[in-house]
Amino acid sequence: MDNSDLTATPRLATKAMLKHDRVRDVELLLLPERVVLLNKSGAAILGLCDGSRTVRQLVDQLERDFEATDLVNDVMMFLQDAHGRGWVVT
Repeated sequence: MDNSDLTATPRLATKAMLKHDRVRDVELLLLPERVVLLNKSGAAILGLCDGSRTVRQLVDQLERDFEATDLVNDVMMFLQDAHGRGWVVT
């Protein structure tokens, strides 16, 4: 995933699934042989990665949801890391 590509449309990898653990009240990313505990922002980003939105649209939505500005760099860094780990594809 290119660091400057705001037009990419990330989606969760086929092998990945988001799940809310009601017992612990946490967000999880389920992968083969692995479970990743996500923080609120990570879960929000991955929750929007359905292949229908561009990175720019993801950032715009997150800035509205979290009432924040200038999230582009943080979101791009997270998505690059998630892509490198095989959690998302473009």
